[in-house]
Amino acid sequence: MTEAEIRQEYEILDRAKRDSKHFGILYEKYFDRIFNFIYRQTDDEDLTADLCSQTFLNALNNLNRFEFRGLPLSAWFYRIAANEVNKHYRKKKTDRVFSLEEIRIKELMDQGNEGWDEDLIKQLLVYFKELPTDMLEVLELRFFEDKDFKEIAFILDITESGAKMRTYRALDRLRKQFNLSIKYDGKK
Repeated sequence: MTEAEIRQEYEILDRAKRDSKHFGILYEKYFDRIFNFIYRQTDDEDLTADLCSQTFLNALNNLNRFEFRGLPLSAWFYRIAANEVNKHYRKKKTDRVFSLEEIRIKELMDQGNEGWDEDLIKQLLVYFKELPTDMLEVLELRFFEDKDFKEIAFILDITESGAKMRTYRALDRLRKQFNLSIKYDGKK
């Protein structure tokens, strides 16, 4: 997003602080993205709907506490959603789920120089489920949600260098496991 687009979102947020009906603009803009983000971590449509509703309700209830940090407003919604998912798994004490469609793996593989086949994709799907949560989170945010390191740091409440380090470690682990040459342009 451009700086002007970010400022425009914050103007909408400021209007929503005075009159909650303006919040609907932001809700409409981000609902699908947040829903899909949560769904990949739950693989349960009903649970996702509940957590997504809670995410936007928390955002609406905390509009006055929001502080401008120069990030797209989506980072704030993703942070709340990530916290809701984490709270759910802590409360239920169940294993975390991470659901990726084959198309998402293909997108990641397309960033490399080499071809891929269906067997490799199936292996990657299994392998992704075995990665530690912190690595999954950064890979999801970086490659499937297209977040930059500053946004990832904000969403996960870590430093920007910590976000970079987790991403590079996760990619290095994938490279070694599958002998891949995942290209990474280092931008953002």
